[in-house]
Amino acid sequence: MSNETKRDVFDDAAFNIETSSPDGPKFADELRQRYAAALPDDLPVIPKAVSDYISKAKKPRQWGLLDVFWHLGDHISAMGFNGLYDWERWTVDNQDAVSRAWLLGVWRVEETGEIVKLEAEK
Repeated sequence: MSNETKRDVFDDAAFNIETSSPDGPKFADELRQRYAAALPDDLPVIPKAVSDYISKAKKPRQWGLLDVFWHLGDHISAMGFNGLYDWERWTVDNQDAVSRAWLLGVWRVEETGEIVKLEAEK
């Protein structure tokens, strides 16, 4: 693994396109705009039930990410790990994926391949 970012590689390629032909600058600019608007390569993949839960919890002024994990902690304390629903166990076991999905506001649903993209609060 290098210290070069994907953006560095892309910018180098766009620069080479930009300088190689008369239409290069326009094409390179369009590529840069598309790249800036594109989704990350490695979207978190989460089950539909977890997707539904995040979508509901992230609605304006509902819960924060810590609330989600505290809520699960309360369930574990009350019922034990085996008393959790499957989606709750998955959330506990995959906290990194849940956190990434929460922070990015976009993820892929495991069962369907659908990309869920939550709109930013206005």
